Amino acid sequence: MTSPTLRFRGLLLLLMAALLLACATVNAADEAADGAPLFINLITDDPHRAHMALHFGQKQLELGHPLTVFLNDRGVLIAAEQGAERFGLHQEIIGELVTAGAKVIVCPMCMKHYGVAEADLLDGVAVGNPKLTGGALFAPDTRTLTW
Repeated sequence: MTSPTLRFRGLLLLLMAALLLACATVNAADEAADGAPLFINLITDDPHRAHMALHFGQKQLELGHPLTVFLNDRGVLIAAEQGAERFGLHQEIIGELVTAGAKVIVCPMCMKHYGVAEADLLDGVAVGNPKLTGGALFAPDTRTLTW
């Protein structure tokens, strides 16, 4: 074989290897995103923003992403039964999320600040602690969003 033919074959093999590597990288990224946990940090008591966050999380849970909703700052008011008049729709969604297997965690420091008692929390909602909250936040491949 001539030198140009060998170079062409070498270049062709190198190109094929690069293409295979690129496909494998894309597939690995797709696989990592499939089923990746979602951690929503919900800090607002604005009804529209809170509804967007809960609805988005609900749809991702339906798509197979394990979901944790962390209610902190004014978001803790959404999980308090005393907020049922203002947050009825939100509390209904939280109940559906918990039933579907999502974790809903409430910040204890924020509860204290806003006067929310543990006895006033919706059924299925957990009071956070470093192990529970950190376990969800730092789970492998977790994605986070804040509202």
